[in-house]
Amino acid sequence: MSILVENIYKRFGQFQALENINLEINDGGLVALLGPSGSGKSTLLRVIAGLETPDQGHIQVNGQPFTHLDVRRRNIGFVFQHYALFKHMTVRQNIAFGLKIRKCSHQEVKNRVDELLDLIQLEGLGNRYPSQLSGGQRQRVALARALAVQPQVLLLDEPFGALDAKVRKELRAWLRRLHDEMHVTSVFVTHDQEEAMEVADEIVIMNHGRIEQVGSPAQVYDHPATPFVMSFLGPVNILPSGAKLFEASEFEGDHAQLFIRPHDIEVQVSANGATVQATIQRVIHLGWEIQVELTLTDQRVVTAHLSREQFTELQIEPGQTVFIKPKMARTFLSSDGSIAPSKR
Repeated sequence: MSILVENIYKRFGQFQALENINLEINDGGLVALLGPSGSGKSTLLRVIAGLETPDQGHIQVNGQPFTHLDVRRRNIGFVFQHYALFKHMTVRQNIAFGLKIRKCSHQEVKNRVDELLDLIQLEGLGNRYPSQLSGGQRQRVALARALAVQPQVLLLDEPFGALDAKVRKELRAWLRRLHDEMHVTSVFVTHDQEEAMEVADEIVIMNHGRIEQVGSPAQVYDHPATPFVMSFLGPVNILPSGAKLFEASEFEGDHAQLFIRPHDIEVQVSANGATVQATIQRVIHLGWEIQVELTLTDQRVVTAHLSREQFTELQIEPGQTVFIKPKMARTFLSSDGSIAPSKR
């Protein structure tokens, strides 16, 4: 089912939670609402679910008006961050709850529950209680309960936020596989950039109640529309154009800033071409890569990321003088937020 959100506004007292939200979600898509706390992502999800009423604007699902439709008639599955399972019910009873409310036959309930237990890979655990399951297993049960009634839309509000990092990563991969199998139009809220990039077909980046950019993971990372998007999607060095990492003539305007990803900074032990001198202040081993903190001659701090192979080849250490140059940078003009790749 496709979802169309048009001109949505929502205010709580003096706080503008949503401001002129326009969004189209394709049938069968898996979309992430990504942003920091207070960006409006959970409010937008709740408005789509019918748990909040917009002050202005319209919502359609598959071309049908949804804005003021009773939440019980929306046929939406909702998964919360904190599992919200019935503690006194077994796994099987939790999954069957919505089906029994809809007065499905005993055989229909059994067949659907068996199907979902197999789908969430918890066969044989149907008679256990939530307290006997791990956090990851409980969240799978919560998802199965939401899917049991065959919703036309599945909404997930930070579904993995209460789990530890290892379990979160495992469940992200599992959710992606599950979606590829079921093709239910799904929208999930997250503040975790890696989670959004790994799981979603499309990412909606929000900030201060507004949408900053919508696009595929590759589009929003490689072609950020605003300074916020670039700085929110991973680490970035932000320098004034006068920092002399490039020829000054390459940038127009006094207010231009250079946005450079750490992995786009090349480190050399001897100057080769147009470079800038820097001093290594700190070397941080992150396991899969090496983070190098450098100080420029004007005392500005720059971070570079090197592969383990690059670091071994360079043989650099704190206190050493090196030479750096950006392989790529982007320029934002503070007057209008426009962006352009650097001219090399």
